[in-house]
Amino acid sequence: MSQPINPSIRPTQTKSPRVATKFSWSDPDQRNPAILLGILCFALVVAYWNMFSLTSAAWANPLYSHGYLLPAFALGIFWLRRQPFQWTPPSERWIGVGILVGALLIRIFAAIFDMAPVDRLSFIVAMFGIFLLVGGLQCVRWAWPGICFLVFMFPLPSVLENSLLMHLQRVATVCSTLILQTLGIAAYRAGNVITLPGVVENLTVAEECSGLRMLTIFGAMSVAMIFLIDRPWWDKFIVLLSAIPIAVLSNVVRIVLTALLYLLTTDEHARQLAHDVSGLLMMVWGLGFLWIEFQILSRVTIPEEVSHVKLATTKRQAPIPIR
Repeated sequence: MSQPINPSIRPTQTKSPRVATKFSWSDPDQRNPAILLGILCFALVVAYWNMFSLTSAAWANPLYSHGYLLPAFALGIFWLRRQPFQWTPPSERWIGVGILVGALLIRIFAAIFDMAPVDRLSFIVAMFGIFLLVGGLQCVRWAWPGICFLVFMFPLPSVLENSLLMHLQRVATVCSTLILQTLGIAAYRAGNVITLPGVVENLTVAEECSGLRMLTIFGAMSVAMIFLIDRPWWDKFIVLLSAIPIAVLSNVVRIVLTALLYLLTTDEHARQLAHDVSGLLMMVWGLGFLWIEFQILSRVTIPEEVSHVKLATTKRQAPIPIR
């Protein structure tokens, strides 16, 4: 026998979380996570202040003098890729807490064994933990490029830096000498020193002229660009791979122009001025080479969505056979 239905008892309905479509300070569901994120990031910077103090000493080196500017570029990436905060499962928040605690433990380990590079990388890991704690995986999806970009503000480990300096100096010297010889100039190389005909003072490719600074700056710019441009993934991959040869090519152009000026004048002030100005113009040349690369890629590759549209249009316009 069936039981009568009590009209006062109704099945409970689970309310689905509201999906935000845009960020607004008037919405507490958006304002509160943003404030919490800012407070936690500020607290993390304060906790790592001694690490940043040691890193600022490396920023005094001309090779890493761009380190002061990269946090501002990272903030720009955050702003351009920002998305509204969504409802976050508690499990994702606890994973963020675990990552944050793990990063701090790694920092303690690095401090005990005096491992500065590990200490710096633990800051990046802690940033991931904070974003996961506040906004969950949805927040990490749009914030991870800006977090990873912060790696470029740290100096390279000494082992990697010395190895790169040695190889970049050799490559820049060899390529510059070959170009000068191609131009009909009887230049020859001895180590990292280029001897020019009729010039008493030899042209030395020092560590500051190795191109490492250009490589780090242009590498950071290329990474930021692939995060922001709307191009197929293979175009972005090619741009990322071309950062090294473009940086080396820009440095070679600088060395060749400096050598040509050494042949034209013996005025030390003019030589020093040309050396400094050409160093400032390296980024301009690099961006010019990158623009040429984009022009070539735009004519060689076709985005997937465009090719799909063309294929669908071709199918619709195909003539119907007459039977």
